[in-house]
Amino acid sequence: MAYTATQLLEMTQSQLDDLFRASPPGPIPTGEAQGTAIIAPDTRYSAPIAQFVNHFAWQGKVFDPKTKTLKNRISALGFEAIIAEVYTGASWLDGKECIVLDYSKTSIVAHWIRDEIRLVSPNFYLGKVYWGKDRLIDFCLQF
Repeated sequence: MAYTATQLLEMTQSQLDDLFRASPPGPIPTGEAQGTAIIAPDTRYSAPIAQFVNHFAWQGKVFDPKTKTLKNRISALGFEAIIAEVYTGASWLDGKECIVLDYSKTSIVAHWIRDEIRLVSPNFYLGKVYWGKDRLIDFCLQF
């Protein structure tokens, strides 16, 4: 089944977690992805929050396969900043392989953040954000 950001925003947290658990890591992505923050999933606030975040704070990520890093596109102007290392590793959610977006060695402002992504549809990844070891929010990336 092909998923969209709108469909993921309408899922419960449990459904998002189940989808992540059931999905393969997929290949490490390359290039620019449109991002959608999934905050308060399956509520009337989810879509408006995602639109607000997308417009003012975070638009997505740009993956560079040569350096095995990514940069986030942030602010209303889409500046590329906040670098993360990209590699495969065990997910903190279920211990199975995922793609890890690790900010611990590359970012002063986000050194406590770790993202994990898995491929849920062609060119479409579902992600989990951790602050330390605590789960924070979900997101998706459309390439």
